[in-house]
Amino acid sequence: MDNFTYHNPTRIHFGRGQIAKVGQELPLNARVLLLAGSGSIKRNGVYDQVRAALGARTVFEFFGVEANPDFDTLMQAVGLSRRERIDWILAVGGGSVLDGAKFVAAAVPFAGDPWDILAKNAEVKKALPVGAVLTLPATGSESNSAAVISRRALKEKLAFLSPLVFPQFSVLDPEATFSLPARQVANGIGDAFCHVIEQYLTYPAGAPLQDRFAESILRVLIEEGPKTLADPRDYDARANLVWAATWALNTAIGMGVPQDWASHMIGHELTALHGIDHARTLAVVLPSLMQVQRAGKREKLLQYADRVWDLREGTEDARIDAAIAATRRFYESLGIATHLSDYGVTADTAAEVARRLDAKGMAKLGERGDITPAVVERILRLAA
Repeated sequence: MDNFTYHNPTRIHFGRGQIAKVGQELPLNARVLLLAGSGSIKRNGVYDQVRAALGARTVFEFFGVEANPDFDTLMQAVGLSRRERIDWILAVGGGSVLDGAKFVAAAVPFAGDPWDILAKNAEVKKALPVGAVLTLPATGSESNSAAVISRRALKEKLAFLSPLVFPQFSVLDPEATFSLPARQVANGIGDAFCHVIEQYLTYPAGAPLQDRFAESILRVLIEEGPKTLADPRDYDARANLVWAATWALNTAIGMGVPQDWASHMIGHELTALHGIDHARTLAVVLPSLMQVQRAGKREKLLQYADRVWDLREGTEDARIDAAIAATRRFYESLGIATHLSDYGVTADTAAEVARRLDAKGMAKLGERGDITPAVVERILRLAA
């Protein structure tokens, strides 16, 4: 296990009625920007609970943050925040709204062109404080320092990380997610599943605790995911999904171990080029990446087969084949298709994705740096 420094500053308020805790977290004199998506929070009662918790504080609202939040939309929120001297950002929504809030928090005090935060990895030296009320379990953004932002005008989707944008607090009330469409819940399950895989399915690193943590999250997603899709108002099943999605990417299971993230980098390009939902790009890429990279991931694939899928019969290669097939079946059981052709995309996109990653300096992806542009092409052609 490698050396690491672990610190997660986000305070979590979990459970029914916890949205009221927003009132305890924000200073009474705070000038708050409430950042949200399309307006579903006004239909499901979350908005009313948040406004009640905010009380008499000065609040400005910005609705319209998209799935895969767009830079140009968020810059409107940055302008509003600067004009009104906002000193707190409160994200009320899913991972896209949270990611957008992190970008706005970093962009408001940024001295240069905020696009540089994403395109040039410019250092974030200051950021407004961020709080969150989560309405969609998926990205883990409620308890990490990462954000992914799109710029549709340029067909780009880029990420940034900064310890300054960890949410200072997050409210996770499972009941706030009950009204979600099944497609969004399925996407959330699939996204969280791949977050764990990216940190787990690499090679042995002498970190059995992180392995067992990761395997337990995967098992919960496999067991509770179908339950909560079948009965969206089953509080216990939904609560387990919400908590599992947070732990999938709150940085804990990735401490001291190698990480992959190639599926995400490839998937971001598919979203930028073709508009495919993020989780669905992962479902396309992940099984094929497992197959192409099976030699380097062999030991962990066998462990994954055994501990996650209970596959212990047959030859080693047969067990690996079965584990990859089980992964594909899991995504498809959620209603998430796993081939490019299912989304009207041909194998011709493989070369373009590989070229774009190479141009961004991502020519050595994966835990070993051996996923080159040529390997990216192989993965996507297999995924066709």
